Amino acid sequence: QVQLVESGGGLVQPGGSLRLSCAASGNIFSINVMGWYRQAPGKQRELVTTITSGGATNYADSVKGRFTISRDNAKNTVYLRMNSLKPEDTAVYYCNVRLTDLGGGFREYWGQGTQVIVSS
Repeated sequence: QVQLVESGGGLVQPGGSLRLSCAASGNIFSINVMGWYRQAPGKQRELVTTITSGGATNYADSVKGRFTISRDNAKNTVYLRMNSLKPEDTAVYYCNVRLTDLGGGFREYWGQGTQVIVSS
């Protein structure tokens, strides 16, 4: 089994910044892709950004230029730096990890979610 522990959400004013982190532990051989998704009230979960083990990144158009994803492979941790936050960024943010476990199986895991509220 794999555990994902997220942290860093909270309440921030428009224009402010937050940093989320997600640490993975457990039955891990290698982590292929790490990413962040979000779900706003009444909406479907959507992709925010992903990063591969080699550092290639992908961003939703709505966050390009404002959000930055990074990862520390030694710590199996992914970060999301969010700048210039807007009220429409308000959502529960979920960490997503796609990995190879110690038995050679390909697995996908989700974090518990962390709330981000952007409001004055």
